[in-house]
Amino acid sequence: MSVREDPEAEPVRPTAEDPLAAAGSELIGGPAGRRALLGTSWWTPVRIVAIAAIGMFALGMVQKLPCYDGGWFYGATAQYTHACYSDIPHLYNGRGFAIDLVPYFDRIPDSVSGGMQYLEYPVLTGLFMEVASWLTPHSGSIQDREQIYWLVNAGMLMVCTAVIAVCVARTHRRRPWDALLVALAPAFALTATINWDLLAVALTAAALLMWSRSRPLAAGVLLGLATAAKLYPGLLLGAVLVLCLRAGRMRAFWTATGGAVAAWLVVNLPVMITTQGGGLHIREGWKTFYTFSQERPVDFGSLWLIISQRTGNPLEDVNTYGTLLMVLACIGVAALALCAPRRPRLAQLSFLIVAAFVLTNKVYSPQYVLWLIPLAALARPRWRDFLVWQACEVMYFLGIWMYLAYTGSGDQHRGLPAEGYQLAIAVHLLGTLYLCALIIRDALVPERDPVRKDGADDPGGGVLDRAPDAFVLGRARRASRYDGAALVDWGVHRE
Repeated sequence: MSVREDPEAEPVRPTAEDPLAAAGSELIGGPAGRRALLGTSWWTPVRIVAIAAIGMFALGMVQKLPCYDGGWFYGATAQYTHACYSDIPHLYNGRGFAIDLVPYFDRIPDSVSGGMQYLEYPVLTGLFMEVASWLTPHSGSIQDREQIYWLVNAGMLMVCTAVIAVCVARTHRRRPWDALLVALAPAFALTATINWDLLAVALTAAALLMWSRSRPLAAGVLLGLATAAKLYPGLLLGAVLVLCLRAGRMRAFWTATGGAVAAWLVVNLPVMITTQGGGLHIREGWKTFYTFSQERPVDFGSLWLIISQRTGNPLEDVNTYGTLLMVLACIGVAALALCAPRRPRLAQLSFLIVAAFVLTNKVYSPQYVLWLIPLAALARPRWRDFLVWQACEVMYFLGIWMYLAYTGSGDQHRGLPAEGYQLAIAVHLLGTLYLCALIIRDALVPERDPVRKDGADDPGGGVLDRAPDAFVLGRARRASRYDGAALVDWGVHRE
């Protein structure tokens, strides 16, 4: 049996194929030699990755200390100048958890929420927030309770972090060390406790792991749950669709889609439907997330904000513009999937489609980078390119808080003016486009793909891995050079 077909084969060593990883390893003694005894210690790659991820998460919590000690509660801009803002403590009281209101069912008084009548998050995220409120003592000062609420949420999000690290490490059986990209990502540590996005990211990572194990139903159920926590995971079904179409594995797609729809309905229907006033009606509280997403204007971090600020145009039709660009991007991703000389890997298409959503959306909160980090580690596991992108995201992370400090400091103008913030947005956009361009190149020139250099096809593809093509377009249709069992050994070394 060849190395690429054996799931128990020796893991790929990043220090042997990535110059930056090899240079970085000098801090701990240098690259592993050919006589190293691997797999004989308790310190397996998955355990090391999980511990590293938890350690970086803890450092991210330490970075929030200036806010925990007062920045969230005192001073108009302290939480921005220290770059330690978090939604979590503010929404404990601002969305009625402090007064035991039930999300989606109880209307929030305007005096508490400032005008938001119901919780504006998807149902599974709302449940996560509610569970954290149950674990928070309902006695003491509101500041003490908000601090404890943040700590409780941080503990739950740390569990999500460990799940993400383990799932990414196990998705590509022979490449567990690629998950260190997730564990050591600076933007991950900085943004992990801003909001509740890690719940959806963990469920999505688990779904990709199940798909890699050829379990489409389990993958679909997890994707449905992830979509009930955040909308973006549903986009991955689009990537699965075009890849299954090309491979002739549509049964797996329909199985995953059925599981996703069923899981989403199980979570949402109890909150979605009410019989008040006779008959069945959609509950106002449940609709709030969708109406808020539809009605919110151009907001922080988006391409549209640069255009709006530079032109003075509020871009009231931004939903139309954003949707049109997203549709065009999806068509482009589908064309890549069906026309590339080799079927692109699932992680590659997943990154591209989520990145397209990020780039075309009318808002980009700094924690949205969490959606992309695991996908980037699976799609383009190269430290140089990953760190270039991460540097751009860290610059944006600092830029948004300095801009908010500037706008909140009145005539003192302490922070970053609008022009500087626009530059930070442009850096974020260009960094994401840079990684997209590399992934597209890897799909079009498969021998440049780091994952395929050892002759692998799609180690995270599950039923798609090494499957022959059934439907292709363009040049791939005229010049298909493999038939599943005779894949080109792109980087295999022969003795």
